[in-house]
Order: sequence, then structure tokens, then C-alpha cells
Amino acid sequence: MEQVSMEATNPNPSSMSGVAAASAAELLCCANARALLDSVDAFLFDCDGVIWKGDKLIDGVPQTLDMLRSKGKKLVFVTNNSTKSRIQYANKFQSLGLSVNQDEIFSSSFAAAMYLKVNQFPPHKKVYVIGGEGIVQELQLAGFTALGGPEDAEKRAQWKSNCLFEHDKYVGAVVVGLDPDINYYKLQYATLCIRENPGCLFIATNRDSVGHMTDLQEWPVHICRCGMHGCCRLWVNGTRAYCSWKTFNLHDGLFTAEI
Repeated sequence: MEQVSMEATNPNPSSMSGVAAASAAELLCCANARALLDSVDAFLFDCDGVIWKGDKLIDGVPQTLDMLRSKGKKLVFVTNNSTKSRIQYANKFQSLGLSVNQDEIFSSSFAAAMYLKVNQFPPHKKVYVIGGEGIVQELQLAGFTALGGPEDAEKRAQWKSNCLFEHDKYVGAVVVGLDPDINYYKLQYATLCIRENPGCLFIATNRDSVGHMTDLQEWPVHICRCGMHGCCRLWVNGTRAYCSWKTFNLHDGLFTAEI
């Protein structure tokens, strides 16, 4: 889903300058913090680097969430880390001492599954996953058949003469997310699906360059997406892969959930 700039949606960009100035970000202080709390009904929190780093809770988070809930505020936790499903994220919150249910969680793994569902992805078609268990689980909960993911972590492509790499002709979409076990087998399988299966969709769950996978340092998280993008540029003849490339941003996912 493409982002549309303000200039593209407004024929007279200069007329927006006053609005932009009026809505410019303000540093919070004692004078305006209460006004902000009173004016907002819902708060959206990122998770990695905001609620936790790796498996370590960030200081002050429990007190902040308790205070907002005590004032009747709605809380939504959003993440484009697709390694977990909403159920798995709810369990992680619980393990860190935070009471959050899955209906308050919006992940890119869920957004990918809902995108296929609301766009009436054929139920007899399958989805190949380069990513973690989170994508696989959300696809299955949405009623789709998921292939790949962690099950293909140990598989290896064989580079031998007269060796044909087989793939499922019923795969109608490839979903790519963070995958610590990415390998050439997965890249080849996904590329063949996109190149040879008519109308196969190519969906990416995020486009971050780094993420807080542990509490001590940042880690690269879009290397698998770049790898697949490179494969498509080299091997897909025509523009089909580019036309079907979808990357989920926060506003896209929330919109999808409301359809």
C-alpha cells in the first residue's frame, strides 16, 4: 500500500502551511501534559524499544499504562515485528507482568493475514512464508494454508546438474517478514512462486532497517525483504512482482482492520 504525500493529495500545498504550523509537535511539560491527557481518548504504543527491548521491560512502562487505564484511556499496542502472533504477544506481555489482551494488540503478522482476508484471497490458494511462527499462526487463524516459515529453516537448495527445484503451484501469495533462519532454499522457493504462479502476491510486513531484538543492541531486520526484492529484480520477468508488492505501515493496518 503506497503512502501518499500531502502534496499529492492537496492541489494547493501552500494553503496547508498554517495547519502544519498549528499542529507542529510540542515538547511535553507540566503545563501542557494534562491538556494532552484530557484531549486524547486512545494511546497507541509501539512495542520494540518502547515497551521492551528484547525480553527486558523498559523502566516506567507499568506505571504509565496503569495511570492511563485509571483515566479510562483506550490502549492499543502496535508492532511491525511479525515474528509473533497476537496471542504470542499477549503471552509476552503477561510474562513481563503487563495485563494486555490480544484485542489490544495490532501486529504486522495479523495485518498481513487480514489483508488477504478482506481482499478475498481464494481459500484454495496457499501462502508461502519467509518469516517466523507469528505470520504462520495468523494466517492459519484466518483460515489460510501456510507453507514455509520455521519448517523450512533447515532445508537446503541442491545445486546439481539436472536437479529441478519443485514448488507448490497452488501458492497464491508470498509473505515476507523478519526471519532469523532465512536461507537460499526459502529465497528460491518464494521466487519461483512469484515468477511462475500466475498472479502470485508479494507481501512484506515491514521495512525497518533495524530493530530492538535484544536489550543491549540493535539488529538488522529487513535483510530478508531486501533479499527477496533483489531476487525479484533479477529473476521476475515483467512488473507483476512490483505491482503486487505490499508493505504494511501502521495506517494501512488500522484501515484494514476496520474494513
